[in-house]
Amino acid sequence: MKISTWNVNSVRARIDNVLEYIKLNKPDILLLQEIKTINETFPYEAFKKAGYISYVNGQKSYNGVAILSKTKLKNIETTLRGDKIKQARIIACDFEYKKKNIKIINIYLPNGNPIDTDKFFYKMNWIKLLINKLKLEIKKNKLVLVGGDFNIIPKEIDVYNYKNFINDAVFRIDVRNKFDEIIKIGFVDSLRIFNKKEKSYTYWDYMSGAWPKNNGLRIDHFLASNDLISLIKNVEIKKSIRNQIKPSDHVPLECFFI
Repeated sequence: MKISTWNVNSVRARIDNVLEYIKLNKPDILLLQEIKTINETFPYEAFKKAGYISYVNGQKSYNGVAILSKTKLKNIETTLRGDKIKQARIIACDFEYKKKNIKIINIYLPNGNPIDTDKFFYKMNWIKLLINKLKLEIKKNKLVLVGGDFNIIPKEIDVYNYKNFINDAVFRIDVRNKFDEIIKIGFVDSLRIFNKKEKSYTYWDYMSGAWPKNNGLRIDHFLASNDLISLIKNVEIKKSIRNQIKPSDHVPLECFFI
């Protein structure tokens, strides 16, 4: 089984790219972020023809998350308790695998820039609310997978030049401390279990020749609960997707189960 996560930067603008990816790579479940469309205009039929059921938490022009699945999912949630602004940034479900129930949580965490503005404070509060949710989830179910665009660079090795991001909301120490706080709840940064290479990036800006220079960031993650990691055999970045025509600035991250 394979679960993938991908910030597609507009699902309708990138529909051909997404369909090509699922045709060639055949994920059982695909978590999408930044779909940039409301539920009513999501391309359900295109994905249905490709063999996927769509579960959507959309928002006009901004944000939005979705889950595509080859099989029916249960207990769909689209809210984060305590989020008064209620941007479309989370969708969760239950998935049965080898007679075990896995909680899957797909997130598009706020970017937070510029720092020390309402956007940054919203990001910090959103992470706090997410931590509260994960504490509850891990008590109810020891098998939890959190995937998506976290907009957090965890370590210095996860960015081409960390000095450029010291005062950026994706790398500031208080943001990274929150990432570590999630880990301490009982999660592992799954990519680093299987791939310890320094230049492992999931995002390259459209500007300044970032892609050809490999000036990337690792901000898309799969965090697996401590009890779930034993069911995972590998995690890989699908870097070649960045060569698509009209590509997203992110590439898929793939999680393979035993």
